[in-house]
Amino acid sequence: MPAENDELSLSTLKPAQKRRPRKRIGRGMGSGKGRYSGRGIKGQKSRAGSHKMRPGFEGGQMPIYMRLGKQPGSTSKDAMPIGPFRTRTAAVNVSELERVFDAGDDVTIEALAEKRLIRNTRTDVKILGTGQLTKKLTVTVHLFSRSAAEKIEAAGGTANALRPPRDETPKKRRRKTRETDAEDAARTEAGAEETDREPDESVDAQPEGAAEAAEGEA
Repeated sequence: MPAENDELSLSTLKPAQKRRPRKRIGRGMGSGKGRYSGRGIKGQKSRAGSHKMRPGFEGGQMPIYMRLGKQPGSTSKDAMPIGPFRTRTAAVNVSELERVFDAGDDVTIEALAEKRLIRNTRTDVKILGTGQLTKKLTVTVHLFSRSAAEKIEAAGGTANALRPPRDETPKKRRRKTRETDAEDAARTEAGAEETDREPDESVDAQPEGAAEAAEGEA
C-alpha cells in the first residue's frame, strides 16, 4: 500500500498481500514437478476426479454403514413414518396456538396458513402438545397428538380431527423359535385329525322320541 504522504495512482498501487506463485506442473523434468506432476505412480489418487469422493467411500468395498446390522421392520407400515410409507405432516405446537390466537377463535387450516404457522393448505396438519394452552379454542385439523388433544380439552376447547386416529400401539411381533414351531405343528396336526375323523355310527341319528313312537305303533 502507498504511504500516507504518497498520492494514490496507478504507479503506486501494490497488492495487500504478497502474491504466492502458482504451482506449475508438467513443465518438464527440470521444473521439479515433471513426469508425474506430484501425483505419484498410478493408483486411484493419481486419476482425474479422485478428490471428489463422497464421505464414507471405502474404495469400492462394502462401507461400514452397510455392514452394520439392521433393525427389522424399517420399511413396514407399522414403522411409519419410516421408509416408503413416510407420511408428511406440518407440525404446530399448542404454544403457537396460545401465542397467535385469541380465546374463542376457530382454528382451521386456512387460519393457520393466514397466521403463517404453516406454509400452505396442501399438507396435512398435526397439532403437537409442546407448551401450555390456557385459551378456549375450537381446533379443526387433520391430526392431533394425545397430549395436544388433552391440553385443548382441558382448556375448555374442542379438538376436531379430520382424519381417523391411527392406532399408536405397535403390534407385537411373534418371534419364531423352536418351541413356537413345535406348537404350530401340533396345532396343525390336531386340526387335521378332527377333519379326518369319521362320524360315530353308534349314535342314533333319529330325533328323540322317534324310536318310542315306532315301538308303540308295533
